[in-house]
Amino acid sequence: MLVQCPHCGGTVAVNGLGRKAFNMPVTRVCDALRLHGSVVTAANELGCSRAYIYKVLKADGRTPAEVIKGLATKDNSLLHNGGLNDG
Repeated sequence: MLVQCPHCGGTVAVNGLGRKAFNMPVTRVCDALRLHGSVVTAANELGCSRAYIYKVLKADGRTPAEVIKGLATKDNSLLHNGGLNDG
């Protein structure tokens, strides 16, 4: 891609602009959250930001609390186990 240099006005060839996409499967994010029980610790292990974890989970319709507690399933429904009841 050719862009104009903001300093000299000349044309400069660049391979790409900005940061490359950090595509991580939601299953890896969920596994790290379940293992560590903390968004901060999971982000450190995965080498990403806390914001990225929230973004991935939000796109999948989940919250960190649901994943950590094991309440979120693949179809994003709540499991009725232990302390949860139908009423």
